[in-house]
Amino acid sequence: MLDPNAAAMLKLIADKGIPPMHAEPPPQARLSYRSRRFYAQPEPPVVSLIHDKRIPGPGGDLGIRIYRGAPGDDTRGALVFFHGGGWVIGDLDTHDIACRQLALAGGFSVISVDYRLAPEHRFPAAVDDSIAATRWVRDNAHSLRIDPDRIAVGGDSAGGNLAAVVSIALRDAGQSWLRFQLLIYPATDMRQVADSHRRNGEGYLLTTDAIRWFREHYMGPEADIADWRASPLLAANLSGLPPALVITAGFDPLRDEGRQYADALSAAGTRAQYVCFERQLHGFINMTRVIPEAHTAVRLAADACARALG
Repeated sequence: MLDPNAAAMLKLIADKGIPPMHAEPPPQARLSYRSRRFYAQPEPPVVSLIHDKRIPGPGGDLGIRIYRGAPGDDTRGALVFFHGGGWVIGDLDTHDIACRQLALAGGFSVISVDYRLAPEHRFPAAVDDSIAATRWVRDNAHSLRIDPDRIAVGGDSAGGNLAAVVSIALRDAGQSWLRFQLLIYPATDMRQVADSHRRNGEGYLLTTDAIRWFREHYMGPEADIADWRASPLLAANLSGLPPALVITAGFDPLRDEGRQYADALSAAGTRAQYVCFERQLHGFINMTRVIPEAHTAVRLAADACARALG
């Protein structure tokens, strides 16, 4: 069954007649996503450092936000985090709570990346920004007080997609220095052919129509949805990648493609762990105010990253 807390949230959305974000143009959808987060997210937990910074990117300066949980000037491992939102919505603020929670629970630094969004900047702009930001973090590790040999990438949904793609791209460039990839209900196959798209495509917050809306804005009419930079499940070679933790939700249209990606990593000889929160829906890890099990997922993700980063 669907988690009762998630079911209560869905009922509230239905009772209030809140329209889906894909019914709005992207600029308005971004505002809606940003404002609605307050219902499901708790008050920001206190961390020792938050610092916003601009860094060079392939299409101009990129915003990043640097988090350190516990105080101290020690050198730490770092998680480069890419937010979800279908490559169309989401920003540093929508995922601020999750980044704070990960930094506090894991003891590592978190660097959240404000990559360019579609449709103003279509595929592969988000990919290019994410790769550039990850390289910048390593190149500037000393000033960030992080260990250049203890860097992970991670993200949720579209951000999980970007983390997977960054891992492949750096390996292909001969830069196999990432220690871990945290993939939270990642989008891995733009074709939307997994059975969970049929089973969970209506009634559980993320719908088939919403996924199509995100994909069309991100990919545009001419991009190849089978390009591994959009669909990492279709990459020809998944060996030699950083160890991964893949987290999925049982009532998520993306559930099966997340599991398929974990299986494909394992089959290629890349170490992968897979955990499905069977009673949850897409996006639940950002809902720690209303879904207690989300705290369990955050702790699981933070612990796995912390072990990998040493």
